Amino acid sequence: MAEMTSPMPSPRETVETARFWQAAREGTLLYGSCRVCGNCHYYPRLACPFCLSDAVDWLPSRGMGEIYSYSIVRRATPPYVTAWVRLQEGITLFTNIVDCDAGALAIGTNVKLVFALSTDGHAIPVFTPIGPSFTLGSHAGST
Repeated sequence: MAEMTSPMPSPRETVETARFWQAAREGTLLYGSCRVCGNCHYYPRLACPFCLSDAVDWLPSRGMGEIYSYSIVRRATPPYVTAWVRLQEGITLFTNIVDCDAGALAIGTNVKLVFALSTDGHAIPVFTPIGPSFTLGSHAGST
């Protein structure tokens, strides 16, 4: 588990999100893929947000991506980094960047998935920087 510089609130686990949080406890980040319209989505939900179909498969992410946008929250003690991360699968998620020199971050920085513990022990997907930047391919219709 990654070391967090700021305590994370606990997620609200529901029937709809239970499978997602179970996978997170096992070290896997899941995202939705609709069998009807073909779009991928993130955050955990049983219906496709694009076509409202319930034909959603949960697929494991490779956990590799790049920073799309970020902000250093300096008014917190200690400061921490929030970011939009675009995964190789084409989905984008709001998360934290951990175990890094915040001043060295840039848009396009490569990141990999790690999990941090929330204040009550839930595994939360966060990211940490890795080697040189890469270019993501086109992922039409993904969010």
